[in-house]
Amino acid sequence: MGAEELQAAWELLKEAYQYQMGGDYDMAVELYKRSLDLHPTAEAFTFLGWTYRFQGKIDDAIAECKKAIQIDPEFGNPYNDIGAYLIEKGEFDEAIPWLERSLQSRRYESYHYPHYNLGRVFTAKELYGKARHHFEEALKLSPDYALAKDGLDKVRHKIQ
Repeated sequence: MGAEELQAAWELLKEAYQYQMGGDYDMAVELYKRSLDLHPTAEAFTFLGWTYRFQGKIDDAIAECKKAIQIDPEFGNPYNDIGAYLIEKGEFDEAIPWLERSLQSRRYESYHYPHYNLGRVFTAKELYGKARHHFEEALKLSPDYALAKDGLDKVRHKIQ
């Protein structure tokens, strides 16, 4: 595997991401798969999973995130994404270890997301003190994160 293949794989990933953000999920899936054929990366598997989620294919999204973890167990995104997908499925207890693992990942730039998702889990489980803690942690890391602000407001009303 040479540097040219790796560079081409990253170029395909960036192109796929543009299609994904534009809502052309079928083209994004095709390009992510082409990127993965050239050089499998945790990012491409994770973003392919994210695209599947937009297509309503939650179980496929989870499977792609697990492939990402096999390639790079320190990449935090797929753990958080699996947790978020399990929340969508109403599997709150199953989501917790995935979200906690994302908080322990060394290669992750968005720790506010798993805190927010843990807040969502604990709100659903009516554990409002724990939910408040995680929403507050999310806001410490990303003070303008509107979803965490909304979650914290809702939880504060439940506690009072």
